Amino acid sequence: MDPIPFDIVGFDLDGTLIDTSGDLAAAVNYAIGTIDRPPFPVAAIHPFVGKGAKVMLQRALDASGGYDDATLTALLPVLLDYYEQNLAIHSVPYPGLIAAMDALASRGVRLAICTNKAERFTIPLMHQIGLSDRFASIVGGDTVGMAKPDPAPIHAMIERAGGGRAIFIGDTINDIAGARNAGIANVAVSFGFLDGPVEDLEADAVIHHFDELVPLLERWPA
Repeated sequence: MDPIPFDIVGFDLDGTLIDTSGDLAAAVNYAIGTIDRPPFPVAAIHPFVGKGAKVMLQRALDASGGYDDATLTALLPVLLDYYEQNLAIHSVPYPGLIAAMDALASRGVRLAICTNKAERFTIPLMHQIGLSDRFASIVGGDTVGMAKPDPAPIHAMIERAGGGRAIFIGDTINDIAGARNAGIANVAVSFGFLDGPVEDLEADAVIHHFDELVPLLERWPA
């Protein structure tokens, strides 16, 4: 086996580690359903995700007939409360993830998470899907008071995971720009919640399945 030149592999959560689209769609549809808006199919939710729940709801309202600030303000807690009670009904790890994590852990690589999802959802979700213990650090969007693409949460993720050379895996511009701003290598996944071609993210590398991750890291320049 070729060596992996990283001490830490960090991951975004939604659209990277976990396909949360089913539960996010259910929460969006529940919230907009209270004002008689029609539900979205799960796939239609993908481009709404990536910049937090408020933007997700704003985009859903805009796409279903428009919104005003009062409606957005009223529906956001409805969405969040529903989601908090239904975090892991449909959410599952992406194919190949568990095997990739096993392979990395067996090589002594520490795993970490930096997500813009708030801790009140991130920590329970990871517990409910049984993956919490696999990560040396989990940093949410409100953990350090800043969210990606600000580099502060990625720096915190690295520090809390014990420090060392890190690479970050994500599916949105917030992830790739955040890693770039933090001065670390980055990889985009093409299977996440993209709102355009994955090439537009201008990541250092792209993977289309988690089976490709470990071989990619083995080839990475030391």
